Amino acid sequence: MLGGLTAASALALAGWPGSAEAATTAKGAGHSVTITVMGTSDIHTHAVNWDYYQDAAYSDSAGNVVGLARVSSLVKQIRADRGRERTLLFDAGDTIQGTPLGFYYATVEPITKTGHIHPMALQMNAIGFDAVALGNHEFNYGLEFLDKWISQMKAPVLAANAVHAGTDRPAYRPYMIKTMHVKGHPPIRVGLLGLTNPGVAIWDKANVAGKLDFLDLVETAKKWVPVIRAQGADVVVVSAHAGDSGVSSYGTDIPVENAAAMVAQQVPGIDAILFGHAHNDVPQRFVINDITGETVVMSEPKCWGERLSVFDLTLTRDRGRWKVTGKSATTVNTNTVKDDPELVALVKKQHDAVVAYVNQDVANSTEAMSAAESCWKDTAILDYIHVVQIAYVKEAVAGTAYASLPVLSIAAPFSRAATFPAGQVTIKDIAGLYIYDNTLLASVLTGSQIKAYLEYSAKYYQQVAADAPVAPQSWTNAHNLPDYNYDQFSGVTYDIDIAQPEGARIRNLAYNGTPVADDQQFVVAVNNYRQSGGGGFPHIAGAPVVYNAQVAIREAIVAYASAAKTIDPSTFHEENWRLVRNGVPVF
Repeated sequence: MLGGLTAASALALAGWPGSAEAATTAKGAGHSVTITVMGTSDIHTHAVNWDYYQDAAYSDSAGNVVGLARVSSLVKQIRADRGRERTLLFDAGDTIQGTPLGFYYATVEPITKTGHIHPMALQMNAIGFDAVALGNHEFNYGLEFLDKWISQMKAPVLAANAVHAGTDRPAYRPYMIKTMHVKGHPPIRVGLLGLTNPGVAIWDKANVAGKLDFLDLVETAKKWVPVIRAQGADVVVVSAHAGDSGVSSYGTDIPVENAAAMVAQQVPGIDAILFGHAHNDVPQRFVINDITGETVVMSEPKCWGERLSVFDLTLTRDRGRWKVTGKSATTVNTNTVKDDPELVALVKKQHDAVVAYVNQDVANSTEAMSAAESCWKDTAILDYIHVVQIAYVKEAVAGTAYASLPVLSIAAPFSRAATFPAGQVTIKDIAGLYIYDNTLLASVLTGSQIKAYLEYSAKYYQQVAADAPVAPQSWTNAHNLPDYNYDQFSGVTYDIDIAQPEGARIRNLAYNGTPVADDQQFVVAVNNYRQSGGGGFPHIAGAPVVYNAQVAIREAIVAYASAAKTIDPSTFHEENWRLVRNGVPVF
């Protein structure tokens, strides 16, 4: 409990069991029963309430906490309040990647080689998940690693739309049916269909190309929901690792990324959808099915274990069959409980190993560096990413046909909170700067392609009047573009004129003081997410790849700094880009 607030009272405060319209109970209450479906999503290896980058308990300004240990306490309370036999627990994916804990047991002491049980498998097995769906980040460490994790899970792991390449044959279990035995009532059969994100084909192309295809969520659900119903399911729930916006972060040549609401609208026979991927808190959303007119209730729990979705489904006995006659949902903040001590103890040894790992010293920094202004200024800390990427690529292309081409680098401000202190820089400091498990590639782009790429990146800024007050934080994230989709180049100089409309902002693009020619060629260091098409940036996905040694960028930064022993911004920081308004520098 937190401040005397139990899970039950938190549900009451959240308006449980939902609106009167949603939670209508059919006639004949004696023949009705209510079951509770709980759901998590986007845990991203947050096992306990800990921030490995700050080396402290997690906290934010909104009072949120994180971790499956918190989720476990809430689940236990709800099971006790409602009756264990009336509850189910599902997950909507992105479980095994996201923090140094996930990275450590995938690369430093990988479960594929050590025989260790993955901390997420340990915790999910202990909590007693009934089924989980695969998220796109489950594929980050390769199929062998994913298969190993699945083998350690007691719960079925589902992904109906991940099929063997060139076929429609599921590579993973598509669905499961759970029979619930509620005292005094006939058995209730609940089917769960698992759907993963089609974007895996882009974002993890190196791991899945030629091995797996990822089909459209709507078409896959149309295929499998009738199968689940034919198997006798009284209730059909979908666990989809896809947001509900109906849009994609990539082109239109593959299925829609955020298609959860489209599934509800276009596929008959679904009662509820647990969804994720967008990291939003969506307590309750109702969608009317176009074909049947029936209402589908949807909910997305906020990421990292900050929320638990709780669905209330009322079933009424009709002509010897169960029929869902009432439905509602909400999300509950896990700060209403404390960590489950059993779940903390279960992964303590692994957690402590990661804490020790990330606190290892790497190099000495001659001064403090911060990424706080990296979204509107060229900063030294981001330049350090460029330095490492350029060094690796230059070494790789030496002696090849590309050795004579200039080497540039692309990087984005992943975290405004990233810092290098003056003095000892640790692995956790570098992990805080480069928070994703990306690998390094290099492709060849022309001058005109680089300009188009930069124009696309510059959409990140609002258009700002030349005489408007200087307020850079308010200029960023136009079109709701996240910071990680604001790419910056190193190796060329350029201005971004934010007084100009989109598509006409890049000015004075030059290399070594000379304007870049449209047909001039460059080798460009880039991460695998962007090279695969993530973010929809032009030209990069189709550009010739001249380097791809599967080097993890974070580990490359650690190795480079460790070898150099000193990080001195005076030796590498160059302000090669700037914001201007009508040609006048902002800063």
